[in-house]
Amino acid sequence: MSERVAFEDVSVIYPGMAEAALSHVNLEVEEGEFLVLVGPSGCGKSTFLRALAGLEAVSTGRIMIGDRDVTRVPAKDRDIAMVFQNYALYPHMTVAQNMGFALNIAKIPRAEIARRVREAAELLDLTNYLDRKPKALSGGQRQRVAMGRAIVREPQVFLMDEPLSNLDAQLRVQTRTQIATLQRRLGTTTVYVTHDQVEAMTMGDRVVILKDGVVQQVDTPDNLYRHPVNAFVAGFIGSPSMNLIEARVTGNTADIQGFALPLPREVVDTAHAGRVIVGCRPEELQLTDTGIPMTVQLVESLGADSFVYGVVDTIAGPTTVITRTHPADKPALGSSVHVTPRQAHFFSCEGDRPRL
Repeated sequence: MSERVAFEDVSVIYPGMAEAALSHVNLEVEEGEFLVLVGPSGCGKSTFLRALAGLEAVSTGRIMIGDRDVTRVPAKDRDIAMVFQNYALYPHMTVAQNMGFALNIAKIPRAEIARRVREAAELLDLTNYLDRKPKALSGGQRQRVAMGRAIVREPQVFLMDEPLSNLDAQLRVQTRTQIATLQRRLGTTTVYVTHDQVEAMTMGDRVVILKDGVVQQVDTPDNLYRHPVNAFVAGFIGSPSMNLIEARVTGNTADIQGFALPLPREVVDTAHAGRVIVGCRPEELQLTDTGIPMTVQLVESLGADSFVYGVVDTIAGPTTVITRTHPADKPALGSSVHVTPRQAHFFSCEGDRPRL
């Protein structure tokens, strides 16, 4: 049976460290939800997962699974199943033996183990491989075996720690689709950690953005993309990421190389030290006859689209700007062009502060 998970003002501070690996995290994962944690290396993703699994001691706050406080409950008693980056399969055991190993240890009747292994194998398309050993499987098949080992336990919560990192690019795309589809079929509450924001955006019901142990934003993938709460989230989400251009506030406008962009009154009133960060997605910038001057450095042709990389001189120095355009409209390398925002977002120059 799936359960909700709640972090209530949870902090984790490692011995000898001044800064918290996780700082005052308040977060609720709904029953049956697929929640993805993403952020740069060292942001606290794995610490979050390990704290939930009971592998890391919580310094303050408490963790709830359903109505049960599991903050001090040993890992083995939390009814959680984990899938790791490395498959951690026993090489001398068959697929069926690997999948049923934890059930054997728990002394589940053999007939019940066989039933659960058979059903999990059908879900994961592993039925024809049950008698094989791991060395006879591909990387994707081994990862599915690791998932099957978690599924047969029928836990309240699945935890997945970068399970696709060891797969090649094409297999990652295929396997992430299988994981997302499988999770929705099983309906088990799942917390998934990744460093790949494309995985996060395509798999999660909601996504948590972490930086330096602090939750920056928790939202649906669409809202993260369209309504980032600060410059850090804006620059982290999206491929290519949002353009962030520092501009001087002049009257009611943001000035970028002589181009005046009108500012909402609330932005003018709250701009820090007369400066503001203007954010534009590549598709929100267009090549125009007049606008912000840009020198073209690189053009990436991707078939249906082209990404034009250029440099804009700003008050913060030369800044790389990316715009998406039709392949027929791509400019020559080294040429001088102009870009104009169709839409703009405004952020504080202090990157992790709330948007203006």
